[in-house]
Amino acid sequence: MAPKRPKGAGAFPKAVATPAPRKPDPADLYAALDLGTNSCRMLIAQPKGSQFHVVDSFSKSVQLGAGLEASGRLSRASISRTVQAMRICKSKLDRHKVQSMRLVATEACRRATNGKDLIKRVKNEAGLQLDIIQPEEEARLAVVSCAPLVSTKTEQLLVVDIGGGSTELVWIDLSSVPRADRPRAIMRLYTGFQPTEGPFPAAKVVDWISVPLGVATLKDQFNDVEDDAARFALMSWHFEENLAEFSPYASEQTREGFQIIGTSGTVTTVAASHLGLKRYDRNKVDGLRMTSDQIDTVIQNYLSLGPKGRRNDPRIGRDRQALIMSGSAILQALMRVWPTDRLSVADRGLREGLLYAQMSADGVLEDGPF
Repeated sequence: MAPKRPKGAGAFPKAVATPAPRKPDPADLYAALDLGTNSCRMLIAQPKGSQFHVVDSFSKSVQLGAGLEASGRLSRASISRTVQAMRICKSKLDRHKVQSMRLVATEACRRATNGKDLIKRVKNEAGLQLDIIQPEEEARLAVVSCAPLVSTKTEQLLVVDIGGGSTELVWIDLSSVPRADRPRAIMRLYTGFQPTEGPFPAAKVVDWISVPLGVATLKDQFNDVEDDAARFALMSWHFEENLAEFSPYASEQTREGFQIIGTSGTVTTVAASHLGLKRYDRNKVDGLRMTSDQIDTVIQNYLSLGPKGRRNDPRIGRDRQALIMSGSAILQALMRVWPTDRLSVADRGLREGLLYAQMSADGVLEDGPF
């Protein structure tokens, strides 16, 4: 039976060739945007060797989660602040002619009943498409971002990402991976926590957890406690209680071969305070190693300063002053469960993980050492 012709046509229309997909160019620019509970942050970068070079960046405290704990919704004011920040991001993306980008939203949008409404407004008013990612992807990207900081001597690795609305913990066993390949084994987790079989030994994800408590949400839960020290203690113990389902909880790990990497504004602020930096310097903070005792000394100093003293402390940024004690409460709980002389401070996180994942998928990063 002959195929039917289109009605009113004398012949079939000519086939239109499907254009071949554009081949990634190492000179291309990539963008990654992280809309969190407290901040909106974006990086625009170019692949360079096995890493990347940042061309432009943006960071703004939008306080998207303000009032979320009580109402379950994103407020009009926080949505307006976010849309305005997104317009600035859009202008930067257009100016740099960025074609490859990944723009994501996390815990605040996951929890809010009107989270999808925000996504629509950002699309309509700023011309950007945000994806609300799930906790596992958020944890995975945080792990990938920290790959360059993984020591070749590390056999057991705990990566902790303290966010505004949630905290992700991932425990990774690297003991079966050759020492020289351990940082890159972490990088290969961008495809998933259960990587497909390949020619290289894989990093084994023992367990991971997303605790629905971050610096903003934990602070909001204990706002009614007036005493500063009591509020801090309650926050710390409450966070630790939420770690009970994490299988390596209170693991009897020896300090030899064990490394914690902490990525968050809390960890970098504590590091800056430890170094006595009155002006933040990423080059001095990123990759710094701290002991449990050094971290505890900084936290005790924060407590002795009190709320007024912390507001006047130049080592604590304005955007961080209201959140530093809830973040410190989380950090103290982690150090109580897993004391270590090797906590590596990471001034990197979701945005860097998004960039690494995009560039790795496109094959524009050199497969060499970090």
